Amino acid sequence: MIRLLDVIFSVIALVILFPLMMLIYVFIIIESNGGGFYNQRRVGMNGAIFHLHKFRTMYTGSDRAGLITVGKRDARITRTGNFLRKTKLDELPQLINILKGEMSVVGPRPEVEKYVQLYDVEQRKILNVRPGLADITSIKFANEAEILGEQTDPEDYYIRVLMPQKLEMSLDYAKNPSLKKYFEVIWLTLKLIINAR
Repeated sequence: MIRLLDVIFSVIALVILFPLMMLIYVFIIIESNGGGFYNQRRVGMNGAIFHLHKFRTMYTGSDRAGLITVGKRDARITRTGNFLRKTKLDELPQLINILKGEMSVVGPRPEVEKYVQLYDVEQRKILNVRPGLADITSIKFANEAEILGEQTDPEDYYIRVLMPQKLEMSLDYAKNPSLKKYFEVIWLTLKLIINAR
């Protein structure tokens, strides 16, 4: 049932939001050199590797300086990118990942391989479900970049403190996905996006 809802919601959203997505793409390429999309290898269900689609929010090549974004205004992020991140509009291309079956509307946020390799046996159970566009941890840690920006070693803090907390919360859904939790996370995510504006 959840997979059917994923397909229905992603198709409807892509049709309705297509003009907005094209506009966003144009703004991105006008402001900085490079394409409008950014694709990154992530770990999906059962450990399968897929390419996560996002609108590009950084200057081209900025990811070489590190995988973690820190602070309220990371210098690598463009002005358009800052707005897209704040409103979560940079995540819209992931509707394509959902349609392809690589992601779900709701589920644990997909992580990069580097950090998944650090998961213990219990934490790896998170890979039993499709990763999601919306997740309870994205709501709880909406200010993650600011939290990391206050740390002397942001990556170490992410690995030692934030990642275990996020995994613990996401595992609750991964172990027992339900329609109730599915719609609850969607509703809370929409509220967060509206309030961010």
